[in-house]
Amino acid sequence: MTSRTDVAAFAPAKINLFLHVGEKRSDGFHDLESLVVFADIGDTLTFSPSSELTLTLEGRFAQRLGAEDDNLVLRAARALAKRVGRPATAAIRLTKELPVASGIGGGSADAAAVLRGLTRLWELDLSWAELRAVAKTIGSDVPVCVESKSSWMEGRGERVTAASALPLISMLLVNPGIAVSTADVFRGLTSRHGTDTISRTLPLSLPRELIAFLKSTSNDLQAPAQRIAPAIGVVLDELSRMPGAELWRMSGSGATCFALFEDQDSTEMAEIALSRTHPDWWVKATRIVS
Repeated sequence: MTSRTDVAAFAPAKINLFLHVGEKRSDGFHDLESLVVFADIGDTLTFSPSSELTLTLEGRFAQRLGAEDDNLVLRAARALAKRVGRPATAAIRLTKELPVASGIGGGSADAAAVLRGLTRLWELDLSWAELRAVAKTIGSDVPVCVESKSSWMEGRGERVTAASALPLISMLLVNPGIAVSTADVFRGLTSRHGTDTISRTLPLSLPRELIAFLKSTSNDLQAPAQRIAPAIGVVLDELSRMPGAELWRMSGSGATCFALFEDQDSTEMAEIALSRTHPDWWVKATRIVS
């Protein structure tokens, strides 16, 4: 029986605090190793009962996203319907506030929110593990976005393990207004850190512990992305000059970068400063949430 009440789901921004790339596998994907966290900003989706599957787009970045059949939102709805053996019927409205193709999992977070939202709308009885099994058929970053909790991510993204006791540290996200192709970034990869190189037993519950750990890691995709889009280097240089910034790095395959700060006031001051000097950039103060 289908609920007659609309359902809402939040799709928070996903940030790769580090991203190590291993060798290419036989299936064409690279093994990955990453610590993934989520912010308190993101997209919003609403789901209503309908006799067909439709997608309506609105929000700041809606015009950069198409509602074609290969949209991750529609793919996720169809994948879930296939898994449970029912028609893919719902009216979905996506309020797109995260930049498109920006390295912070906007599309993947939206797809994961579809799985959560339609599970409620269709009144399904599915576990997180079952939803992650559907998620891995949609995209590499979708499984870690299903629960949207701080996690270690491995394999091509399908192996997700909860990362407990991370601090709720302040963070600034910056995108220079460009989209970077993930495929192009991987093609430009000339060196890599490799996987199975970090210890998960280190204490990371305090900001200083997390920062110290992250300084021993890297984002292997940052260098090739920066060669494709030099604006990424400009962003990182600007972030390095912000008072209170403890660490700055690119997320995912870019072009969004982040900086971790010692306190929320410093983060908000940096947001104001960069928004004034670069009004064409997307600049958002946020924080890591559990």
